[in-house]
Amino acid sequence: MAGRDRVVHLLRQLERAACRCPAHSNTFHQGVRAAPCTVRKTDYAFEMASSNIRYGEGVSKEIGMDLQNLGAKNVCVMTDRNLSQLPPMKAVVESLVKNGVKYKVYDNVRVEPTDSSFKDAISFAKNHAFDAFVAVGGGSVIDTCKAANLYACHPDADFLDFVNAPIGKGKPVSGAVKPLIAVPTTAGTGSETTGVAIFDYEPLKAKTGIASRAIRPTLGIVDPTHTLSMPERVAANSGFDVLCHALESYTALPYDQRSPCPTNPINRPAYQGSNPISDVWSRHALHVVAKYMKRAVRDPEDLEARSSMHLASVFAGIGFGNAGVHLCHGMSYPIAGNVKTHSAKGYNVEHPLVPHGLSVVLTSPAVFNFTAPMCPERHLEAAEILGADIRQVKREDAGAVLADTLRQILFDLHVEDGLGAVGYTKDDIPALVKGTIPQERVTKLSPRAHTVEDLSRLFEASMKLY
Repeated sequence: MAGRDRVVHLLRQLERAACRCPAHSNTFHQGVRAAPCTVRKTDYAFEMASSNIRYGEGVSKEIGMDLQNLGAKNVCVMTDRNLSQLPPMKAVVESLVKNGVKYKVYDNVRVEPTDSSFKDAISFAKNHAFDAFVAVGGGSVIDTCKAANLYACHPDADFLDFVNAPIGKGKPVSGAVKPLIAVPTTAGTGSETTGVAIFDYEPLKAKTGIASRAIRPTLGIVDPTHTLSMPERVAANSGFDVLCHALESYTALPYDQRSPCPTNPINRPAYQGSNPISDVWSRHALHVVAKYMKRAVRDPEDLEARSSMHLASVFAGIGFGNAGVHLCHGMSYPIAGNVKTHSAKGYNVEHPLVPHGLSVVLTSPAVFNFTAPMCPERHLEAAEILGADIRQVKREDAGAVLADTLRQILFDLHVEDGLGAVGYTKDDIPALVKGTIPQERVTKLSPRAHTVEDLSRLFEASMKLY
């Protein structure tokens, strides 16, 4: 009995100690010990999911062996036309050839993909019976490859079946998909870690996506040498995506305040709300961004800075891939989707483009000024990490301080002066608000509830930054 009593005593000690951790203390989220979803409206649990990640200089040379180990006989390699002739793609193809892996290349991925470009890639995948997929590129390539894999493995599905509600039906993915290895070449989207694929839905001129843990890559091969091929503005906009992923996930609605509570765990969303584990990744990503982003943008040969931002993208990806994002991303989708004539510097594309990271960060000063009253300590902590002196700052000024800190970062990195500088006017605000409304999957994770009027004011405040 003495042994049993000791076990009971230790378990009680452990329970008391556990109750002091952030997830169970009154200083963090309330209601963690509540009963399951038969009796409550908000969630009571969160789960962590991420792709396996392999990091190292030159590690792309291992991909052919990985595919051999998987037993792959017919591999689809997806990239875009710009990357198809650059070192990252050459390194991957050399590894496939060296290891005798049969493959076909699809290089027609659109930068900022649409439903039409997704469908073209899906058709290619369906026609060749691939047993594995490789994505070499930024978020556009990796997301397109996820969609091609998903629908090739569900040939009877309608395109809108898996697309997020309310635009699509938002059905859960119940069937298996093929292995997908992602080789990111930008330090931004974190798509190699997540089960999310984003695209422009052309009929509504709004971005939406597919979100399911089932489609996240089997493996992300993070090779820092690939980031050396990024032009300055691509590095900047990719870095802004990392910054906002980290800030939004860290300030998102806590997971146990998100509703509805799923009646079956398969229905628990990938974007669950801020939680103690995502917080660790998001906070660390902010530290890396603060230290290395300006260096990475200003000097393309600074391997330390670009490698660090590549890892920060992974860190923030794990954070937001489980916690989610909120207003900056929700509002960014119509900014990108309604683009008129803006020509993005550093992007070799023929169509008008507001790059994703730019569309996200342009609203960030206004957004975090708006959300700060709900969790001022987190906003102040973020501002301090990013370089602000908060010693004399009051809680009620947290939003203004973080907004000013972000504005200074954008100014230092020569970012366009607000939405007005990328072609929008106040007359466009109703259309931008209309395009934000369907983004409830992310906007509902804002820590502060918002109305149509609030969204209008946020867009208006983002027309000019400096």
